[in-house]
Amino acid sequence: MKKNGILILLFVMLVSISQVHSQNIPMKFHNGSFKFIYLSIPGVMNPNLVPKSNSGLSLDAGQVVYFFPKGKNEKKEVLFVVKSNWKRDTILEIDEIIRKRKKELKIN
Repeated sequence: MKKNGILILLFVMLVSISQVHSQNIPMKFHNGSFKFIYLSIPGVMNPNLVPKSNSGLSLDAGQVVYFFPKGKNEKKEVLFVVKSNWKRDTILEIDEIIRKRKKELKIN
């Protein structure tokens, strides 16, 4: 009886953990600048955001998005990590997020 209770508890915990990590959130990346933006999203894609464009995609909570602050052939840095509490169909102003992130990293 006790073994069954423990097994059920473990199963419920595993299902809960997998649901948190597999939450897929549809969103839109907006590039409001006049420059191309190069991103890296491991396991998903490496989008090149065209100037003045939108790109729709869905990312899992916990997904890391990288950018290239000194050009696409240089070192990448973390731009942001997708949070599980983000709302569906959020429009992310990627050029503005990059500008703020560069200030945090003290990159011109």
